[in-house]
Amino acid sequence: MNLVYTPDMFNQALIILEDKAFEMAGKDLEQLGLPIPQRNLGDRLGREMLRETSYDVNELDKYVSANEPLLVLDQKAAYNAILDRINRKTGGIIFLDAPGGTGKTFVINLFLTKIRQQSKIAIAVASLGIAATLLHGDRTAHSTLKLPLNLTHCEAPLCNISKGTGEAKVLQECELIVWDECTMSHRQALEALDRTLHDLRGNGKHMGGVVVLLAGDFRETLPVIPKGTMADELKACLKASYLWKHVIKLELKTNMRVHLQGDVSAGHFAQQLLTIGNGKVPAEPTSRLISIPDNFCNVVESIEVLKSNTSSREKRISSSISQHVPSVIPHRNDLKKEFYSLTPPDHLIIPS
Repeated sequence: MNLVYTPDMFNQALIILEDKAFEMAGKDLEQLGLPIPQRNLGDRLGREMLRETSYDVNELDKYVSANEPLLVLDQKAAYNAILDRINRKTGGIIFLDAPGGTGKTFVINLFLTKIRQQSKIAIAVASLGIAATLLHGDRTAHSTLKLPLNLTHCEAPLCNISKGTGEAKVLQECELIVWDECTMSHRQALEALDRTLHDLRGNGKHMGGVVVLLAGDFRETLPVIPKGTMADELKACLKASYLWKHVIKLELKTNMRVHLQGDVSAGHFAQQLLTIGNGKVPAEPTSRLISIPDNFCNVVESIEVLKSNTSSREKRISSSISQHVPSVIPHRNDLKKEFYSLTPPDHLIIPS
């Protein structure tokens, strides 16, 4: 049998490949260096909406039922406040101030699941790829929102999303946009999203009337401005945006490591970090440097001493995992193996 392959057959095969690539990696064939299939508008609209609505409602129900009771008081207050704004369709920009260890990722994932449980669209983005892997259905802000590469050189930048596209349809229908690690993003990125949502949703309210949840910690990460001064960094910060005065601030304060494990030393260390991050440690007048307590970190005199301490550090972490991981977590005995499999050899940690 001689099968004659037609251009339509090749095109359909490319569409199938691209759908699978988009499902698995969030990339189209052009981004993967392959030929681009010819699609009609209905295909494109359907693919974007499918990505944001194809969730197993039964699994979402189980996740919400299992995790809502685990919220502590400050997490529950933030959770209810944001859900109330979504349900009343009041919109607004909310900043969740969440120092490390306060359960930010847990709370955000519960937000996302709760909204999707109600068959609504919740978009999750992050300022960097590592953070994007921690949230359910998350991608980077530049990829999802199509932020311009020359963002800082535009007077009034817009996201590269046109009306009538699948991306536009998703932004028009969504109830919540979560932007994790937002503090390291340039203020122009947030302003570009605001202008784009005004246009796409035909709504003059901030962010086009949708609830935008910004999450992060200004004590940890700020925008990086190549060859910039401290003044340049402050100018690029979200707090310098004209939108910031309209932002509603919520806080997470409970350190979950202390709350769940009763680790007093971890609580003391967390408080030291907050004291430094909040600028409450006085600086030396001439050098403008601060002094930190002797027990704040371990100081070694040479690379050789650091190398010799590496194995003991790994053993302490492994021991902590064995002692404190709750028994309800399946495959908990594999965690130690996974830790060691992720630990690079000594020659990769410290060059000889």
